[in-house]
Amino acid sequence: QVQLVESGGGLVQAGGSLRLSCAASGRTFSNYAMGWLRQAPGKEREFVAAISSSGFRTSYANSVKGRFTISRDNAKNTVYLQMNSLKPEDTAVYYCVAAPVSDRIITMQRIDYWGQGTQVTVSS
Repeated sequence: QVQLVESGGGLVQAGGSLRLSCAASGRTFSNYAMGWLRQAPGKEREFVAAISSSGFRTSYANSVKGRFTISRDNAKNTVYLQMNSLKPEDTAVYYCVAAPVSDRIITMQRIDYWGQGTQVTVSS
């Protein structure tokens, strides 16, 4: 069992930065690929970024590539999402998720664990 708790969301102006953190409980954190999904009001949930269990492989949605960076610290059971050059269209609830492999996060299918979500609001 893995429990995920996100933090770091908030209100920021366009062009600014935020770093989201996701703290995981449980001793099997390093066995899971981790990632971030987001959902804006009135829109479908979408993939943002994923990182393999080892941290060696990362994947990004085209809309955030070059602006967002996902990383993890297996010693601290934490995954991060550094968000730079934020745009109003990045406004959404961001969810931390865990799955056995990154492909499940990228396709948003058969995800094992979800966090409660953290709100990110980017003002223009």
